[in-house]
Amino acid sequence: MNSLSRREEDTLLKATKARAMRECEEVLQQFAACASGRTISVAWACKDSLKLVQDCMVQYTGPEPMEEVRKEYLRLRREQQMQASNSQNISSP
Repeated sequence: MNSLSRREEDTLLKATKARAMRECEEVLQQFAACASGRTISVAWACKDSLKLVQDCMVQYTGPEPMEEVRKEYLRLRREQQMQASNSQNISSP
């Protein structure tokens, strides 16, 4: 099986976003500091900080990185399935 269920896809996306948040923590903090105490003016006052956040996040959550995450997940799942079937074959008389 070379496709992901909706649940698997959602789980991978959440994990990837969490990783992106950790990796981009510094620029996120800069944006948060800029946005602190602002409402409407955040749109233009913090646009450079927002651009940095978006650029950082897309490194981890863009189409290409997500495809790599999917491939790695599928590879690991195949390995686990092969190991499970091998252990069943070994334990079967």
